[in-house]
Amino acid sequence: MTDLSADAPPVRVRTSAPTLNDVAEAAGVSLATASRVLNGSTRKVAESYRDRVVAAADELGYTANLSAQATAKGTSAVIALLVADIADPYFGQLASGVARGADEAGLIVTISVTERDPAREIRLVRALRGQRPRGLILAASRSTESSAPELQHELDALTATGGRVVALGPGGGDVRAVLIDNESGARALGAALAERGFGSAIVLGAQEGVRTSDDRIAGFTAGFASGGGAVVRVYRGAFTREAGERVMREALADGIEPGTLVFAISDLVAIGALTALREAGRSVGSDIALAGFDDIPAARDVSPALTSVRVPLESVGYQALRAAVDETWQQDPAGIPLEVVLRDSTPRRQHA
Repeated sequence: MTDLSADAPPVRVRTSAPTLNDVAEAAGVSLATASRVLNGSTRKVAESYRDRVVAAADELGYTANLSAQATAKGTSAVIALLVADIADPYFGQLASGVARGADEAGLIVTISVTERDPAREIRLVRALRGQRPRGLILAASRSTESSAPELQHELDALTATGGRVVALGPGGGDVRAVLIDNESGARALGAALAERGFGSAIVLGAQEGVRTSDDRIAGFTAGFASGGGAVVRVYRGAFTREAGERVMREALADGIEPGTLVFAISDLVAIGALTALREAGRSVGSDIALAGFDDIPAARDVSPALTSVRVPLESVGYQALRAAVDETWQQDPAGIPLEVVLRDSTPRRQHA
């Protein structure tokens, strides 16, 4: 048998990514036509040409160069989402809404974590500016330090290069705002629980200056007072389950009378508090009542089910995405509607 392997031409292995030129050549079209099809041009291309270009790109494994697109267009097909804590279900639901809207718009989402550190937030925004995102969504809980001139300078620089900034809550400069009326929702919760017969409350909050926490504490205190209740102590921690458990232990060490209501600034904090209460042998509901905020899915799954304020988080994320991409988007001055959800963790008080 004759060995023909020595006469066979060598197999050429491609060592570089296929280019737009390669796609145009394979499809038998001009470079301009291939670019219009694959780079999102608004100019019309005949369907027959479009099909050939898409088929050639698939066969070659071509993907658009986002950096090159950003250079040519001023922005890339990227939405940058800044969250405080990726492990927090609150931000997971928000991200789900942003991702759904981005998919509809043909965009991709990148997520960065601020850890509620204003200096880190500034560094992240500065780094993201180099990617020229189409939009930047600030979903992390804002603090008074987040309004520092350094951050506003970075946001202004991003908008100057064609990006659009969206904040959950009040913004500044050219920032579009998707408003969540935390204060109003907490006020309604406080009033509803005062009507259920609770007269004394303890609050588990974040550090002063974190706007979401401050607004929820102020709203709850006002609503509870309107029904004759009083907040007797406020404990400061963070928006985490661990912080909720820790500050609840502090409150228990200080003494809590039966029939007291505990309001936690988020469901995650409330779930941490629930653990501490059980470990201390206190019964949630019949002994100490407990309420949270956000109405994450876990609030319905714990026992007893947790009273909360429902924030339509996926809808909020979706609206934030639309605010980032829609030219004619208009802010709703009334903000996102919230709903008080009363459950077994705050049963009606039976007074003697």
